[in-house]
Amino acid sequence: MTNAIAVRPQGAMRLHGRSLMAFVLSPTAPITEWLTALDKRSGSSPAFFVGRPIILDLAAVELNESQIGELIAQLAERGIRVMALEGIEANQVGPSFPPVIKRGRATAGEIIPPSSDKSGASARRGARQEPSSLLVESPIRSGQSIIFPNGDITVLGSVASGAEVVAGGSIHVYGALRGRALAGSMGNARARIFCSKNEAELVSIDGYYRTAEEMDASLRSRPAQCWLENRVLAIAALD
Repeated sequence: MTNAIAVRPQGAMRLHGRSLMAFVLSPTAPITEWLTALDKRSGSSPAFFVGRPIILDLAAVELNESQIGELIAQLAERGIRVMALEGIEANQVGPSFPPVIKRGRATAGEIIPPSSDKSGASARRGARQEPSSLLVESPIRSGQSIIFPNGDITVLGSVASGAEVVAGGSIHVYGALRGRALAGSMGNARARIFCSKNEAELVSIDGYYRTAEEMDASLRSRPAQCWLENRVLAIAALD
């Protein structure tokens, strides 16, 4: 008599594609000065890069394998973990490095203030989708992120300190804006930010940004709008 062994059928393996927003850091020479500028900007928003997909664009610098490894280690010490490299050839680094990807479409330019120092951060995504809008009816609490690259975001409540809103289009906050608002993140220089009470930690349009420390005190705690004018992020009161 033969003993039968029941075999459970295996399900088919499934592969999924997913579009996501990644932030791109584009270092410039000399690297030490670029890191200093990055530290200065990160100091005003220390959790900005935490948990985000980061691409390191090395097109503007000439680094050997050892120097690239040291730069990645320096970023890791700052809580910035690089998921991929671009701007170099795949044979320039070994298999222990993050993968080298081909340059995608630049979608948000550099995230820099309208001054001379540049930390060279930008936002990028994989697939283009039709513009639309997102309505958020509840307040956005500290630690929450609302990311909508396809169009405008309207928040009926407030955006708490430590929260952020990232939109491919404009951002409208009917309550107080106390966290971070990044509009035009997909390369839309015509995007704007509107809020009923400006107490923002950071505002950005098409990669150009200002932190709370760089805003005129007269614009705080008032209705305000932000827009780009000749590559300068302008802020004006609405009342």
